[in-house]
Parts: sequence; structure tokens; C-alpha cells
Amino acid sequence: MGGSARTGWEISLGDEAYPRSLLELERPPEELRGLGDPGALSGPCLAVVGARRATPYGLAVAEMAARVAARHGITVVSGGAMGCDRAAGLAAVAAGGRSVIVSGCGADVVYPTSSQDVFEATLSSGGAVLSLERWGAGPRRWAFPKRNSVIAALSQVLVVTEAGLRSGTMSTAEAAVELGRAVYAIPGSIFSPASSGTNRLAAEGARIIPDERSLEIALSLDFDAVPMAGPTPDRSGGPVATALLASPSRPDELAARLGEDVLTLLRTLTDLEARGIVERLPDGRYSPTRAYLMGQNGVSQRFG
Repeated sequence: MGGSARTGWEISLGDEAYPRSLLELERPPEELRGLGDPGALSGPCLAVVGARRATPYGLAVAEMAARVAARHGITVVSGGAMGCDRAAGLAAVAAGGRSVIVSGCGADVVYPTSSQDVFEATLSSGGAVLSLERWGAGPRRWAFPKRNSVIAALSQVLVVTEAGLRSGTMSTAEAAVELGRAVYAIPGSIFSPASSGTNRLAAEGARIIPDERSLEIALSLDFDAVPMAGPTPDRSGGPVATALLASPSRPDELAARLGEDVLTLLRTLTDLEARGIVERLPDGRYSPTRAYLMGQNGVSQRFG
């Protein structure tokens, strides 16, 4: 990373460089501090938000949304947290776009430390890390609601990838609605607590994004950008892979749902895991991998 990317800057309310979108907040921040290119704050921007403890589905959705935004020349805004934030920021940079992280700590503090890679990638690719807090400030609970409002204000569109009913993601969505921003909700399984908030947003009027092509079209309307057709992911598979798409499950639950013997099902899961199609979550449930959900070559072939 070049030295200029690490050079800190400060922008005051009323300065010419102050992002105009933040003036729509009821109480615009008096001071902004950051690293990287402050021009990245001026848009066009799209926020990608979601669960910190995301499922492989949520991570794949965040990556997809960020990749599509990058293809349209739209800067991806997130909070830099683990989970969907980190996945979105890295995907935007990998797709040749740029990212903005709005931190709840000082702009020179990486939080959480597991997000070091996305902070580095954001700065090295022409993006910015923005903060409302003083230099060196550590995490404080009261700082994050303010951070969430700034994420919503910077962005013309907010994409909610995966969220529970009570979460920081939902507070960001509420802020976006109050500001008149477009909110896109990518639905998940009705049986997944991780998607309960996202599904509620869809029921309450958020724009439903059922697939990647729909996101391309939505962005073409809201950003006046030309949609670019991409390959359609191949997710054809057998009954086990299909059942796990609906909801991550434990082997006994999945066996009962499919009418299979548990031992037979365990052998199938072991084979699918070895082939990169499913993975075992920390709580013992099995879920499709991100590679399978994204339909990547070499994984989406010959599913059992």
C-alpha cells in the first residue's frame, strides 16, 4: 500500500469536500476523519449490509451484490465488520471496483482485527475508510448507530443480504427508509432466523431481488447504468444439495425430510463436502458452500 493511502484527512461540515449526501441527515456529522481517497465518498455508492455471523448463503449474496455493483462502476459501502461486510468489500475490490468502509472506531483502527484484509484492500484500490470518531478511538456501542446512519446516507441504494429481526443491519435499513433511499432485500429461507429480518423488509415493501439478473436491472434503473449480462450460475444438483439450499440442516433433520437412512445420508454429505459442495457449520448443520451458491466452475458439476 502506498504511503498516500495511509495519510489521514479531516473534513468539516461546510467544507467543499464534505459529501452532500450526508447533509440529508437530521444532524450531519461536524467532523469526518478518514484514510484513502475522500473522493470515493461522493458516489455513486451502494451499501451492502448483512449479518456478522453470516451463513454461506449470506456471504455469497453479499459477494454477488458487490460484484454487480463494481461492474457498474458503483462504489460499495459497508461497515467493515466480519461476515457480509467483509465479503462485500473484498468482492468489490476483486471485481475491479472500490470500497468505502464506515468504521465505528477511529479511521486508523482496524476493528475487528479479522477485517485487516478488507481494510488493506479498500485503501490499496482507491477507496476510503471513514470515521466520525477521533483518531485512535476503540469500539464503543453508542458509536455504531451513528455509523449505520452514515452508511445509509452515503448510499443511493441499500442492499440487505441477510439479517435477523433485531440487528444493526435492520437499524441501517430503517435509517435508509427515513432518508428516502431505495432498499433492496434479498430473500432467504423462511425457516432461517438469519433471514427473518430480510424477509420482513421484503414483506414491508423493500424491492425484492430474487436473482443476479434482477439486481442488474434494478441498478440500471436506480443508477442509470447499463446492465451487463453475465453467466448464469449452474446450481443443478441432487436432492440433498437442493434440500440444503432451502435451509441449512442437521443430518437427522435432513434424513427425515428426504426419507433417507441417516447413515446413507451421512455418506452422501461426506462426499459432497469432499467435493466442495457442502460444508459443516459450527452448530452441526450442513449448508451449501459459497462456491456452490455462486455456481463456480469446478464445483457445480456432477452433483450427487
